[in-house]
Amino acid sequence: MVNNQQHELEKLANTKMPFGKYKGKYLIDLPEHYIVWYNNKGFPTGKLGDQLRLVYEIQLNGLEDLVRKLKY
Repeated sequence: MVNNQQHELEKLANTKMPFGKYKGKYLIDLPEHYIVWYNNKGFPTGKLGDQLRLVYEIQLNGLEDLVRKLKY
């Protein structure tokens, strides 16, 4: 269980935004206002939405630096 969660966090740390204004930027490095906007508007469906939702929770709790350390 722990290994799976760590793997998901590593994937999150190394995933880049696939479209829009922040295309190519790591999800964990997206500006907080952008993630909050998605939270209010509704996250996309699928894996990207799940990852953005997790980024929201991570940023809300101030844990971005822990995830950034997992970048390759």
